[in-house]
Amino acid sequence: MGDPATIEHYEASVPYYTLAFDRSHSRHLDRFLDRLEPNAHILELGCGTGRDAARMIGRGFTVDATDAAQAMVVKAKERHSVDARVMRFNDLAARAEYHAVWAHACLMHAHSADIPAIVQRIHSALKPGGQHYASFKTGAFEGRDDRGRWTHEIQPEWIEQRYHEAGFEVLEVLPWQGKGADGVTRDWTAITVRKP
Repeated sequence: MGDPATIEHYEASVPYYTLAFDRSHSRHLDRFLDRLEPNAHILELGCGTGRDAARMIGRGFTVDATDAAQAMVVKAKERHSVDARVMRFNDLAARAEYHAVWAHACLMHAHSADIPAIVQRIHSALKPGGQHYASFKTGAFEGRDDRGRWTHEIQPEWIEQRYHEAGFEVLEVLPWQGKGADGVTRDWTAITVRKP
């Protein structure tokens, strides 16, 4: 995520996200973690206030928690003692470093045209056999939402194709319904892939 207005929104909205979303970890996190070997090294993109990273650490994993918003990194350290750091998607330059990459509801803030390059960076960052989870709002909209964030919705077939093109094996595509930051319940798509 490199859109300045989107980052500015998250910089200014830490109290809201802490109160609205920090009570429990993401719904698919344990399902994803159950696929991994003990002590796996996980990169989290878009860690927010640190709730998912804290769950991963609590389950015995090593976590590199990252977010584009400095205020979110500060809150993750303050609230969950997560040693997070600032990193944008296009700053990811690791090579075969991680066993897994977790990206819940964050890649949707990248422009759709940037997704192939981001997915390729994730592929490069994973060790062979490494797994990756991402979730997106399902639909056809791309632009600024009512909070000023850049958001792009996806169709499952479109995102599957982007991952195939990057060399991933698709393990699961899971439709689900959940509330976004605006409180609206909508359709989402979660995808889990593996680097051969």
